[in-house]
Amino acid sequence: MRALFRRLLEEQEATDHQAFLRYFKSAARELAELEGNPGLKNLEPALSTFQAWLYNDRLPQLGARRVLRHWLGYSIEQLWSQVPDGPLPSPGPLCGTAPTARRPNAGAALHEMRRTADMAAQRARDFALGAERGHIGPETLGFLRDRVERIITQYPRVPLPTIWDEIAEAQDDCFRLIESGRARPSQTRELHVLATLLSFHMAKGCHDMGDPQNAMIQARAAGVCARQTEHPGLVALTFGLKSLITYWSSKGTEALHYARQGAAECPGLNGTVAVWLAGLEARAAALLGDEEATRAALQHAQELREQVELNDLDRLGGLLTFPDSKHLYYCVESEVLLGNGNARIAALAEEAVQRFSDPEAPDWAFGDLAGAQCNLALTRLYSGEIDGAAEAVRPVLDLAPAHRNRGIVVSVDRVGAALLHGPVRGATAARDLRAEIEAYSPNRPALPR
Repeated sequence: MRALFRRLLEEQEATDHQAFLRYFKSAARELAELEGNPGLKNLEPALSTFQAWLYNDRLPQLGARRVLRHWLGYSIEQLWSQVPDGPLPSPGPLCGTAPTARRPNAGAALHEMRRTADMAAQRARDFALGAERGHIGPETLGFLRDRVERIITQYPRVPLPTIWDEIAEAQDDCFRLIESGRARPSQTRELHVLATLLSFHMAKGCHDMGDPQNAMIQARAAGVCARQTEHPGLVALTFGLKSLITYWSSKGTEALHYARQGAAECPGLNGTVAVWLAGLEARAAALLGDEEATRAALQHAQELREQVELNDLDRLGGLLTFPDSKHLYYCVESEVLLGNGNARIAALAEEAVQRFSDPEAPDWAFGDLAGAQCNLALTRLYSGEIDGAAEAVRPVLDLAPAHRNRGIVVSVDRVGAALLHGPVRGATAARDLRAEIEAYSPNRPALPR
Protein backbone atom coordinates (compact mmCIF):
# COMPACT_ATOMS: atom_id res chain seq x y z
CA MET A 1 0.00 0.00 0.00
CA ARG A 2 1.07 3.60 -0.53
CA ALA A 3 -0.27 7.08 0.14
CA LEU A 4 -2.94 8.24 -2.30
CA PHE A 5 -0.87 11.40 -2.93
CA ARG A 6 2.09 9.38 -4.13
CA ARG A 7 -0.08 7.08 -6.23
CA LEU A 8 -1.75 10.02 -7.99
CA LEU A 9 1.59 11.63 -8.75
CA GLU A 10 2.98 8.37 -10.10
CA GLU A 11 -0.03 7.99 -12.38
CA GLN A 12 0.50 11.53 -13.70
CA GLU A 13 4.27 11.03 -14.03
CA ALA A 14 4.77 13.89 -11.59
CA THR A 15 7.12 12.33 -9.02
CA ASP A 16 9.99 14.37 -10.49
CA HIS A 17 10.21 17.75 -8.74
CA GLN A 18 10.18 19.78 -11.94
CA ALA A 19 7.23 17.85 -13.39
CA PHE A 20 5.40 18.24 -10.08
CA LEU A 21 6.01 22.00 -10.09
CA ARG A 22 4.45 22.37 -13.54
CA TYR A 23 1.23 20.76 -12.32
CA PHE A 24 1.32 22.49 -8.92
CA LYS A 25 1.98 26.02 -10.25
CA SER A 26 -0.76 25.63 -12.87
CA ALA A 27 -3.23 24.67 -10.13
CA ALA A 28 -1.97 27.52 -7.92
CA ARG A 29 -2.56 30.09 -10.69
CA GLU A 30 -6.05 28.73 -11.32
CA LEU A 31 -6.94 28.77 -7.64
CA ALA A 32 -5.53 32.29 -7.24
CA GLU A 33 -7.93 33.50 -9.94
CA LEU A 34 -10.89 31.68 -8.41
CA GLU A 35 -10.21 32.99 -4.89
CA GLY A 36 -8.93 36.43 -5.89
CA ASN A 37 -5.78 35.70 -3.91
CA PRO A 38 -2.71 36.63 -6.03
CA GLY A 39 -0.34 35.41 -3.32
CA LEU A 40 -1.12 31.81 -4.23
CA LYS A 41 0.53 32.31 -7.62
CA ASN A 42 3.91 32.53 -5.93
CA LEU A 43 3.73 29.23 -4.07
CA GLU A 44 6.58 26.97 -5.15
CA PRO A 45 7.44 24.07 -2.80
CA ALA A 46 11.17 23.51 -2.46
CA LEU A 47 12.68 20.18 -3.46
CA SER A 48 13.18 19.13 0.17
CA THR A 49 9.56 20.00 0.97
CA PHE A 50 8.23 18.04 -2.01
CA GLN A 51 10.35 15.01 -1.17
CA ALA A 52 9.19 15.11 2.45
CA TRP A 53 5.59 15.01 1.20
CA LEU A 54 6.32 12.20 -1.23
CA TYR A 55 8.62 9.94 0.77
CA ASN A 56 8.18 10.82 4.45
CA ASP A 57 4.39 11.27 4.54
CA ARG A 58 4.84 14.79 5.91
CA LEU A 59 1.72 16.92 5.59
CA PRO A 60 1.83 20.23 3.69
CA GLN A 61 1.16 23.58 5.31
CA LEU A 62 -1.40 26.34 4.74
CA GLY A 63 -1.73 27.51 1.13
CA ALA A 64 -0.10 24.39 -0.31
CA ARG A 65 -2.93 22.32 1.14
CA ARG A 66 -5.53 24.33 -0.75
CA VAL A 67 -3.62 24.04 -4.01
CA LEU A 68 -3.25 20.27 -3.67
CA ARG A 69 -6.93 19.87 -2.84
CA HIS A 70 -7.85 21.97 -5.87
CA TRP A 71 -5.51 20.09 -8.18
CA LEU A 72 -6.06 16.50 -7.03
CA GLY A 73 -9.66 16.70 -5.86
CA TYR A 74 -9.21 14.99 -2.48
CA SER A 75 -8.92 16.22 1.10
CA ILE A 76 -5.47 16.30 2.69
CA GLU A 77 -6.52 13.45 4.99
CA GLN A 78 -7.46 11.31 1.99
CA LEU A 79 -4.31 12.22 0.08
CA TRP A 80 -2.08 11.07 2.93
CA SER A 81 -4.03 7.90 3.73
CA GLN A 82 -2.73 4.51 2.59
CA VAL A 83 -4.71 3.01 -0.27
CA PRO A 84 -4.47 -0.35 -2.06
CA ASP A 85 -3.99 -0.77 -5.79
CA GLY A 86 -7.17 -0.85 -7.79
CA PRO A 87 -9.95 1.68 -8.34
CA LEU A 88 -9.41 5.15 -6.91
CA PRO A 89 -11.44 5.94 -3.79
CA SER A 90 -14.28 8.48 -3.79
CA PRO A 91 -14.64 11.34 -4.83
CA GLY A 92 -13.56 9.91 -8.15
CA PRO A 93 -11.70 11.59 -11.04
CA LEU A 94 -9.06 14.21 -10.48
CA CYS A 95 -10.00 17.89 -10.53
CA GLY A 96 -8.34 20.65 -12.52
CA THR A 97 -6.09 20.62 -15.52
CA ALA A 98 -2.36 20.83 -15.80
CA PRO A 99 0.22 20.99 -18.54
CA THR A 100 1.72 17.80 -19.85
CA ALA A 101 5.11 17.06 -18.30
CA ARG A 102 7.94 17.26 -20.77
CA ARG A 103 10.76 14.78 -20.83
CA PRO A 104 14.25 16.24 -20.59
CA ASN A 105 16.33 16.31 -23.73
CA ALA A 106 20.02 15.59 -24.15
CA GLY A 107 20.88 19.20 -23.44
CA ALA A 108 19.47 18.91 -19.91
CA ALA A 109 22.08 16.42 -18.71
CA LEU A 110 23.57 18.76 -16.11
CA HIS A 111 20.13 19.63 -14.78
CA GLU A 112 19.30 15.93 -14.46
CA MET A 113 22.57 15.25 -12.66
CA ARG A 114 21.82 18.01 -10.16
CA ARG A 115 18.28 16.72 -9.67
CA THR A 116 19.64 13.25 -9.01
CA ALA A 117 22.17 14.71 -6.58
CA ASP A 118 19.41 16.55 -4.70
CA MET A 119 17.31 13.41 -4.40
CA ALA A 120 20.33 11.33 -3.38
CA ALA A 121 21.19 13.90 -0.69
CA GLN A 122 17.64 13.74 0.65
CA ARG A 123 17.81 9.93 0.69
CA ALA A 124 21.15 10.05 2.50
CA ARG A 125 19.70 12.43 5.07
CA ASP A 126 16.73 10.15 5.68
CA PHE A 127 19.05 7.15 6.03
CA ALA A 128 21.29 8.96 8.50
CA LEU A 129 18.36 10.12 10.61
CA GLY A 130 16.97 6.60 10.61
CA ALA A 131 20.31 5.15 11.65
CA GLU A 132 20.31 7.48 14.66
CA ARG A 133 16.70 6.77 15.55
CA GLY A 134 17.55 5.13 18.88
CA HIS A 135 19.39 8.24 20.03
CA ILE A 136 20.17 11.72 18.80
CA GLY A 137 23.55 11.60 17.12
CA PRO A 138 25.76 14.40 15.82
CA GLU A 139 24.47 14.08 12.26
CA THR A 140 20.84 14.54 13.34
CA LEU A 141 21.74 17.82 15.00
CA GLY A 142 23.97 18.71 12.07
CA PHE A 143 21.13 18.34 9.57
CA LEU A 144 18.84 20.50 11.70
CA ARG A 145 21.54 23.09 12.31
CA ASP A 146 22.18 23.38 8.57
CA ARG A 147 18.45 23.94 7.90
CA VAL A 148 18.24 26.64 10.56
CA GLU A 149 21.28 28.49 9.21
CA ARG A 150 19.83 28.35 5.69
CA ILE A 151 16.50 29.74 6.90
CA ILE A 152 18.23 32.57 8.78
CA THR A 153 20.19 33.54 5.67
CA GLN A 154 17.27 33.35 3.25
CA TYR A 155 14.42 34.86 5.28
CA PRO A 156 15.10 38.59 4.73
CA ARG A 157 15.90 38.04 1.05
CA VAL A 158 13.05 35.93 -0.37
CA PRO A 159 9.24 36.04 -0.43
CA LEU A 160 7.67 34.24 2.53
CA PRO A 161 5.83 31.58 0.44
CA THR A 162 9.14 30.23 -0.84
CA ILE A 163 10.45 29.43 2.64
CA TRP A 164 7.38 29.05 4.87
CA ASP A 165 7.00 25.26 4.64
CA GLU A 166 10.70 24.79 5.35
CA ILE A 167 10.44 26.81 8.58
CA ALA A 168 7.34 24.94 9.75
CA GLU A 169 8.82 21.53 9.00
CA ALA A 170 12.14 22.33 10.67
CA GLN A 171 10.33 23.63 13.77
CA ASP A 172 8.26 20.44 13.90
CA ASP A 173 11.41 18.30 13.62
CA CYS A 174 13.06 20.30 16.39
CA PHE A 175 10.09 20.04 18.75
CA ARG A 176 9.85 16.28 18.11
CA LEU A 177 13.50 15.80 19.02
CA ILE A 178 13.08 17.80 22.25
CA GLU A 179 9.94 15.87 23.18
CA SER A 180 11.49 12.48 22.36
CA GLY A 181 13.50 12.42 25.58
CA ARG A 182 16.48 10.98 23.69
CA ALA A 183 18.71 14.04 23.88
CA ARG A 184 21.65 14.37 26.23
CA PRO A 185 21.82 17.57 28.36
CA SER A 186 24.24 19.32 26.00
CA GLN A 187 22.06 18.36 23.03
CA THR A 188 18.92 19.54 24.81
CA ARG A 189 20.40 23.02 25.17
CA GLU A 190 21.35 23.17 21.50
CA LEU A 191 17.90 21.94 20.49
CA HIS A 192 16.33 24.72 22.54
CA VAL A 193 18.62 27.24 20.82
CA LEU A 194 17.46 25.94 17.43
CA ALA A 195 13.83 25.86 18.59
CA THR A 196 14.15 29.50 19.68
CA LEU A 197 15.48 30.54 16.28
CA LEU A 198 12.83 28.58 14.38
CA SER A 199 9.99 29.88 16.55
CA PHE A 200 11.40 33.39 16.09
CA HIS A 201 11.14 33.02 12.32
CA MET A 202 7.71 31.39 12.54
CA ALA A 203 6.56 34.39 14.59
CA LYS A 204 8.03 36.80 12.05
CA GLY A 205 6.35 34.85 9.26
CA CYS A 206 2.94 34.98 10.96
CA HIS A 207 3.43 38.70 11.51
CA ASP A 208 4.49 39.25 7.89
CA MET A 209 1.34 37.53 6.62
CA GLY A 210 -0.82 39.79 8.84
CA ASP A 211 -1.58 37.34 11.67
CA PRO A 212 -0.43 39.08 14.87
CA GLN A 213 -2.28 36.66 17.17
CA ASN A 214 -0.37 33.60 15.98
CA ALA A 215 2.76 35.71 15.71
CA MET A 216 2.61 36.42 19.45
CA ILE A 217 1.96 32.74 20.23
CA GLN A 218 5.11 31.81 18.32
CA ALA A 219 7.03 34.68 19.92
CA ARG A 220 6.06 33.46 23.39
CA ALA A 221 7.12 29.92 22.43
CA ALA A 222 10.45 31.38 21.33
CA GLY A 223 10.72 33.10 24.72
CA VAL A 224 10.10 29.83 26.58
CA CYS A 225 12.77 28.06 24.55
CA ALA A 226 15.21 30.95 24.94
CA ARG A 227 14.97 30.85 28.74
CA GLN A 228 15.80 27.14 28.66
CA THR A 229 19.06 28.00 26.90
CA GLU A 230 20.10 30.56 29.54
CA HIS A 231 21.36 32.66 26.61
CA PRO A 232 20.68 36.36 27.42
CA GLY A 233 21.02 37.41 23.79
CA LEU A 234 18.32 34.97 22.69
CA VAL A 235 16.03 36.08 25.50
CA ALA A 236 16.54 39.72 24.49
CA LEU A 237 15.86 38.79 20.88
CA THR A 238 12.41 37.43 21.78
CA PHE A 239 11.50 40.65 23.62
CA GLY A 240 12.55 42.61 20.55
CA LEU A 241 10.37 40.38 18.42
CA LYS A 242 7.33 41.09 20.61
CA SER A 243 8.05 44.81 20.37
CA LEU A 244 8.28 44.58 16.59
CA ILE A 245 4.99 42.68 16.27
CA THR A 246 3.07 45.12 18.47
CA TYR A 247 4.71 48.16 16.82
CA TRP A 248 3.43 47.20 13.38
CA SER A 249 0.01 46.55 14.92
CA SER A 250 0.00 50.22 16.06
CA LYS A 251 0.21 49.21 19.74
CA GLY A 252 2.85 51.72 20.72
CA THR A 253 2.49 51.30 24.49
CA GLU A 254 3.00 47.53 24.28
CA ALA A 255 5.87 47.90 21.82
CA LEU A 256 7.59 50.35 24.18
CA HIS A 257 7.03 48.01 27.14
CA TYR A 258 8.58 44.97 25.44
CA ALA A 259 11.61 46.91 24.20
CA ARG A 260 12.30 48.30 27.67
CA GLN A 261 11.61 44.97 29.38
CA GLY A 262 14.10 43.22 27.12
CA ALA A 263 16.81 45.76 27.98
CA ALA A 264 16.01 45.55 31.69
CA GLU A 265 16.01 41.75 31.89
CA CYS A 266 19.14 41.32 29.77
CA PRO A 267 21.63 44.00 30.85
CA GLY A 268 25.23 44.08 29.73
CA LEU A 269 24.66 42.70 26.23
CA ASN A 270 27.46 43.56 23.83
CA GLY A 271 25.97 42.33 20.55
CA THR A 272 23.78 44.34 18.23
CA VAL A 273 20.57 43.00 19.80
CA ALA A 274 21.08 45.64 22.54
CA VAL A 275 21.14 48.36 19.86
CA TRP A 276 18.03 46.82 18.28
CA LEU A 277 16.10 47.05 21.55
CA ALA A 278 17.00 50.73 21.87
CA GLY A 279 15.99 51.32 18.25
CA LEU A 280 12.69 49.56 18.85
CA GLU A 281 12.16 51.74 21.93
CA ALA A 282 12.76 54.88 19.86
CA ARG A 283 10.27 53.82 17.16
CA ALA A 284 7.62 52.89 19.73
CA ALA A 285 8.04 56.19 21.58
CA ALA A 286 7.80 58.07 18.28
CA LEU A 287 4.63 56.16 17.40
CA LEU A 288 3.20 57.46 20.68
CA GLY A 289 4.34 61.02 19.85
CA ASP A 290 6.75 61.16 22.83
CA GLU A 291 9.62 63.18 21.40
CA GLU A 292 11.61 63.33 24.62
CA ALA A 293 11.59 59.54 25.05
CA THR A 294 12.40 59.10 21.36
CA ARG A 295 15.44 61.36 21.59
CA ALA A 296 16.68 59.57 24.71
CA ALA A 297 16.30 56.15 23.07
CA LEU A 298 18.05 57.30 19.87
CA GLN A 299 20.95 58.66 21.93
CA HIS A 300 21.16 55.42 23.92
CA ALA A 301 21.15 53.36 20.71
CA GLN A 302 24.08 55.38 19.37
CA GLU A 303 26.03 54.90 22.61
CA LEU A 304 25.40 51.15 22.49
CA ARG A 305 26.46 51.06 18.83
CA GLU A 306 29.87 52.42 19.78
CA GLN A 307 30.31 49.59 22.31
CA VAL A 308 29.22 46.69 20.07
CA GLU A 309 31.22 43.47 20.02
CA LEU A 310 29.74 41.08 17.49
CA ASN A 311 28.58 37.82 19.07
CA ASP A 312 27.25 34.43 17.96
CA LEU A 313 23.85 35.83 16.93
CA ASP A 314 25.47 38.57 14.83
CA ARG A 315 27.60 35.97 13.08
CA LEU A 316 24.46 34.04 12.11
CA GLY A 317 23.17 37.22 10.45
CA GLY A 318 19.73 37.67 8.89
CA LEU A 319 17.15 38.98 11.34
CA LEU A 320 19.43 38.16 14.27
CA THR A 321 21.77 41.08 13.71
CA PHE A 322 21.17 44.84 13.61
CA PRO A 323 23.70 46.37 11.19
CA ASP A 324 24.44 50.05 10.68
CA SER A 325 22.16 50.22 7.63
CA LYS A 326 19.16 49.01 9.60
CA HIS A 327 20.05 51.27 12.53
CA LEU A 328 19.93 54.27 10.20
CA TYR A 329 16.57 53.12 8.82
CA TYR A 330 15.15 52.96 12.37
CA CYS A 331 16.52 56.42 13.19
CA VAL A 332 14.89 57.94 10.10
CA GLU A 333 11.61 56.18 10.79
CA SER A 334 11.55 57.54 14.35
CA GLU A 335 12.01 61.08 13.02
CA VAL A 336 9.36 60.59 10.33
CA LEU A 337 6.84 59.31 12.88
CA LEU A 338 7.40 62.52 14.84
CA GLY A 339 6.60 64.48 11.69
CA ASN A 340 10.14 65.64 11.02
CA GLY A 341 11.10 66.05 7.37
CA ASN A 342 13.66 68.82 7.26
CA ALA A 343 16.69 68.81 4.94
CA ARG A 344 18.83 66.85 7.41
CA ILE A 345 16.23 64.10 7.85
CA ALA A 346 15.59 64.01 4.10
CA ALA A 347 19.31 63.50 3.48
CA LEU A 348 19.41 60.69 6.05
CA ALA A 349 16.35 59.09 4.43
CA GLU A 350 18.10 59.13 1.05
CA GLU A 351 21.20 57.61 2.63
CA ALA A 352 19.10 54.85 4.23
CA VAL A 353 17.68 53.91 0.82
CA GLN A 354 21.17 53.98 -0.68
CA ARG A 355 22.45 51.64 2.04
CA PHE A 356 20.01 48.98 0.83
CA SER A 357 20.63 49.53 -2.87
CA ASP A 358 22.86 46.46 -3.35
CA PRO A 359 20.89 43.17 -3.21
CA GLU A 360 24.19 41.29 -2.97
CA ALA A 361 25.18 43.02 0.28
CA PRO A 362 25.11 40.66 3.29
CA ASP A 363 22.70 42.87 5.26
CA TRP A 364 20.30 43.53 2.36
CA ALA A 365 16.61 42.87 3.06
CA PHE A 366 13.74 43.68 0.74
CA GLY A 367 11.51 44.68 3.67
CA ASP A 368 14.04 47.16 5.06
CA LEU A 369 14.57 48.64 1.61
CA ALA A 370 10.82 49.11 1.15
CA GLY A 371 10.49 50.69 4.60
CA ALA A 372 13.35 53.08 3.87
CA GLN A 373 11.77 54.04 0.53
CA CYS A 374 8.43 54.78 2.22
CA ASN A 375 10.19 56.92 4.83
CA LEU A 376 11.91 58.86 2.05
CA ALA A 377 8.52 59.41 0.41
CA LEU A 378 7.15 60.77 3.68
CA THR A 379 10.01 63.24 4.17
CA ARG A 380 9.33 64.56 0.67
CA LEU A 381 5.60 64.84 1.30
CA TYR A 382 6.29 66.86 4.43
CA SER A 383 8.01 69.45 2.23
CA GLY A 384 5.34 69.31 -0.51
CA GLU A 385 7.33 67.29 -3.06
CA ILE A 386 4.56 65.09 -4.45
CA ASP A 387 6.55 64.03 -7.53
CA GLY A 388 9.58 63.15 -5.42
CA ALA A 389 7.42 61.21 -3.02
CA ALA A 390 5.79 59.26 -5.85
CA GLU A 391 9.23 58.46 -7.25
CA ALA A 392 10.44 57.20 -3.86
CA VAL A 393 7.47 54.93 -3.20
CA ARG A 394 7.16 53.62 -6.78
CA PRO A 395 9.49 50.60 -6.30
CA VAL A 396 7.43 49.58 -3.26
CA LEU A 397 4.15 49.81 -5.16
CA ASP A 398 5.68 47.68 -7.90
CA LEU A 399 6.63 44.84 -5.54
CA ALA A 400 5.05 41.48 -6.36
CA PRO A 401 2.20 40.53 -3.98
CA ALA A 402 4.31 37.81 -2.34
CA HIS A 403 6.73 40.51 -1.10
CA ARG A 404 4.04 42.74 0.42
CA ASN A 405 4.38 41.74 4.05
CA ARG A 406 2.66 43.38 7.00
CA GLY A 407 5.37 45.96 7.66
CA ILE A 408 5.51 47.02 4.02
CA VAL A 409 1.73 47.39 3.78
CA VAL A 410 1.64 49.54 6.94
CA SER A 411 4.51 51.68 5.63
CA VAL A 412 2.67 52.24 2.34
CA ASP A 413 -0.49 53.11 4.28
CA ARG A 414 1.45 55.80 6.14
CA VAL A 415 2.31 57.37 2.82
CA GLY A 416 -1.37 57.19 1.85
CA ALA A 417 -2.44 58.86 5.08
CA ALA A 418 0.14 61.66 4.62
CA LEU A 419 -1.38 62.45 1.22
CA LEU A 420 -4.45 63.77 3.08
CA HIS A 421 -2.50 66.56 4.73
CA GLY A 422 -0.15 69.41 3.94
CA PRO A 423 0.37 71.26 0.67
CA VAL A 424 -0.10 68.18 -1.55
CA ARG A 425 -3.61 67.32 -0.35
CA GLY A 426 -5.56 68.69 -3.31
CA ALA A 427 -3.09 67.81 -6.04
CA THR A 428 -4.26 65.50 -8.81
CA ALA A 429 -1.05 63.48 -8.51
CA ALA A 430 -1.79 62.99 -4.79
CA ARG A 431 -5.29 61.66 -5.54
CA ASP A 432 -3.94 59.28 -8.15
CA LEU A 433 -1.21 58.00 -5.85
CA ARG A 434 -3.69 57.57 -3.03
CA ALA A 435 -6.01 55.53 -5.25
CA GLU A 436 -3.12 53.23 -6.12
CA ILE A 437 -2.22 52.83 -2.46
CA GLU A 438 -5.80 51.92 -1.57
CA ALA A 439 -5.60 49.02 -4.03
CA TYR A 440 -2.16 47.91 -2.79
CA SER A 441 -3.33 45.28 -0.33
CA PRO A 442 -6.69 43.56 -0.96
CA ASN A 443 -6.79 42.25 2.62
CA ARG A 444 -7.32 45.50 4.47
CA PRO A 445 -10.08 48.11 4.35
CA ALA A 446 -9.78 51.27 2.30
CA LEU A 447 -7.98 54.20 3.89
CA PRO A 448 -10.13 56.84 5.60
CA ARG A 449 -11.06 59.81 3.46
